[in-house]
Amino acid sequence: MEMDGRVAVVTGGTRGVGAGIARAFLEAGAQVVICARRPPDAPVEAAGRTAEFKAVDLRDVAAVEGFFAEVAAAHGRLDVLVNNAGGTPYRTLAEGGAARHARVLELNLVVPLTVSLAAYPLLRESRGSVVMVGSVSGQRPSPGSAAYGAAKAGLANLATSMAVEWAPEVRVNTLVLGMVRTELSELHYGDAAGVAAVAGTVPLGRLAEPSDVGAAAVYLASPQAAYVSGASLLLHGGGERPAFLDAANVNKES
Repeated sequence: MEMDGRVAVVTGGTRGVGAGIARAFLEAGAQVVICARRPPDAPVEAAGRTAEFKAVDLRDVAAVEGFFAEVAAAHGRLDVLVNNAGGTPYRTLAEGGAARHARVLELNLVVPLTVSLAAYPLLRESRGSVVMVGSVSGQRPSPGSAAYGAAKAGLANLATSMAVEWAPEVRVNTLVLGMVRTELSELHYGDAAGVAAVAGTVPLGRLAEPSDVGAAAVYLASPQAAYVSGASLLLHGGGERPAFLDAANVNKES
């Protein structure tokens, strides 16, 4: 297996996309450590193996540094860091207030920087890899989640700078996610009918599954991507159909 004997940390790996990523690394043979403030509702398992959970507040620099010291003591190495922790509720700019939006920026941009800096000595020693979990929200207008989109845009730029500064010892790449089906999908897209309608707007005809994201993350961290660094891999099912095609009253398909 591609990751046999290697050690991977997945932040926010207790549910949804993060759990899908953790399972993919377990299936690829890695030892996986997941971290979040609260434990998962059920163990994150795959291929007869279980991810190790550590409770940590990723906003606390000292706690993050202590977490990686524990990883080093327990496993002796770190080969992969997946910066997955993040997210945001729907909140327009006028509704939120600066302090609330700043917390979104902190979680989605400052936290990955904090975690990456704490992991860097271990990753440099192993000639490892960082995978940032980005979003198409950082590449287009993001009404209702503007601070999140701004943070993800910054994260993509941060990753390219890291890839230059930390080469050749550490590779850094970004997964740019479109819409993913998780247990929280109905909060974003409505009931089952809403989720299905949204999925119908994707050229490939469905939302991504967490396993799709996991497979892409394993690829970026694996020897198969040994010459891939500073890259952004779009995982959005073909993207979004331009609105003007449906609004125009010419050149319609019969």
